[in-house]
Amino acid sequence: MAGVLAGFAVIWTIILVGALVGRAGVLGEGGQRTISQFAFWVASPCLLFLTVSEADIAVILSAPLAVAMLSAWGTAALWWGLYGTYRRVRRRANHPDTPATSRPTVRDGVRIRDEEHRPGLGQIVMSGQTASQVNSANLGIPLTTFVLGDPSYVVPVILFQLAINTPVYLTIMDVAVLGRRPNIVSILRSVFTNPMVMGSLLGVLFAAMDWHLPRIAEQPVELIAGAAIPCMLAAFGMSLTQHRPLEGSRAHKVQVAVLSVLKLVVMPALAWLIGLAMGLEGTTLYGVVLMAALPTAQNIYVAAIRYRTAEAVSRDVVLVTSVVAMATMALVALVLA
Repeated sequence: MAGVLAGFAVIWTIILVGALVGRAGVLGEGGQRTISQFAFWVASPCLLFLTVSEADIAVILSAPLAVAMLSAWGTAALWWGLYGTYRRVRRRANHPDTPATSRPTVRDGVRIRDEEHRPGLGQIVMSGQTASQVNSANLGIPLTTFVLGDPSYVVPVILFQLAINTPVYLTIMDVAVLGRRPNIVSILRSVFTNPMVMGSLLGVLFAAMDWHLPRIAEQPVELIAGAAIPCMLAAFGMSLTQHRPLEGSRAHKVQVAVLSVLKLVVMPALAWLIGLAMGLEGTTLYGVVLMAALPTAQNIYVAAIRYRTAEAVSRDVVLVTSVVAMATMALVALVLA
């Protein structure tokens, strides 16, 4: 337990340094974005490659991957059910004579979807992602390194989110909000041009083939990989100083609160139950629950801006869960470490 607390202390110290740098404006307005981009495109792929290439692939791609998928999709499905019920109750309260289901009208042979229905689907999907997609890079990698002592625990989560979940929900948003038809080429391009995915998959290949980089090539990769964690944590700390959370109506605050509870309480509980059902125990069970307890991924807010859907909700859930998650993860550590 002392090691766990020491790991959290290291993480919080670097986050605090980043917050102070952001507050002081030392790196200018674009500093946080520049550091994040370097970590995402250069340093983190190197770290993931080195980690995965030395890991047990059978363990990484088995039960932990299934737990990451089922706990995320289960949490999102729960939110969709809650949100759908809320909308139906509100519609009936405002328009008691309106049928519960709204069908698209047809004008001149063209199907026109109801204006309330069209943004509703995007709102459900986008807000559901805030409750189910975790910050696997900026916090997942440092946590697994300093708290669990093995960064490979975050790899199943990264592979699930970047190679499976993100293409799925972005495709749904393209159809629901932008009216685009899904394109398999664009989906595959988004997956295989993602540096996190490519670093992980390249590591899987090296581990499966028992390949090793020559020492002269491995040393610069190790040096670059060493910059990943401090850059990610510092950038995360800087991001916490950029917005004031919970500026909105009472309904907005309630929605943020419900999504935050789903993310920080329900999703880790689901991961724990699913992990137990799959026979996981010890550090492996602790690892999958800790990953599920991570705060909401910051790139969810970026996607919300892109689609102009659930922007305020996504921003506030990211901020609230980012602050509160350290307490919930410390509780997970206290119970399972």
